[in-house]
Order: sequence, then C-alpha cells, then structure tokens
Amino acid sequence: MRIILREEVPSLGKSGEVVTVKDGYGRNYLLPQGLALLATEHNVKQLEHQKKVITARNAKLQKDAQSVADVIGKLEVRIERQAGEGGKLFGSVSTRDIEEAVNKKGVTIDRKKIVIENPIKSTGEYTVDVKLGQGVTGKIKLIVAEAAPA
Repeated sequence: MRIILREEVPSLGKSGEVVTVKDGYGRNYLLPQGLALLATEHNVKQLEHQKKVITARNAKLQKDAQSVADVIGKLEVRIERQAGEGGKLFGSVSTRDIEEAVNKKGVTIDRKKIVIENPIKSTGEYTVDVKLGQGVTGKIKLIVAEAAPA
C-alpha cells in the first residue's frame, strides 16, 4: 500500500513523503490515526501543490525577515538608567525596555524575539540579537547611559 505521511512517523519517514507499507499497518493504524493518506493520483498532485505553496510562503517570510533585520541593523537605541558608582545600574535593562525603545524609533518587534545572553547591569555599548524567524537574526546596537540626576 502506498501512502503519503501527514506527520513524521519514527522508522518510517517524514511528513510529506510517499512510502510503501504493508496493507494492515496502513489500513489499521496509519489511516485511522490520521498519520497518513492514501497515495491516490489526486492526493499526490495535491501534496506537490502544497509543497510549492509552502516553499513560496517560506521564501517570502525569509525575505520579509531579512528586510526587518536590515532596518534593525541600522538602529542605535539609547536607554538611560540611574546608575551608581562605576556605572552599575540600579536594576537591569530588560527585553521590555529594549522593545519600547525600538518601537519609539518606528520599528515594531516582539520582545519575545529579543535575546539577551547576560543581564545588562552596567552602562556601556551592547549588541543585542533579535531572532526574526526563518534563520534570520538581526542585531541592535544598544547604548546604556547614566541618567542625569533629578
């Protein structure tokens, strides 16, 4: 029996592959569980069409992510915080702070995509990664400065 896998099945194949299995395994397990479809001529053509659509969508998403990464790469974000002796901050700079500062510059990003390896607890210049999806990572130049005393 030839089937098209809808999901990855261990020791059988990945989603979207056309594989041959024994009739009982396909009819009694794979088809009722929704893990596979019969590999009819219509289903195979539909699978090829879906692969093309997914490939085109992924290419568009990657292009969009790369354009956002280019815009982000040119940004220089400045955040001012109260600091003590030696430039140590009272608290730290969070992803929410970075998100707000970037949004003020006119670029919308989600704070969940901002990656801070170590907490930012002192003044200085930092490079912060933003994971935009599709394997694209943007870098923001972040300047943490001491706020003027009130």
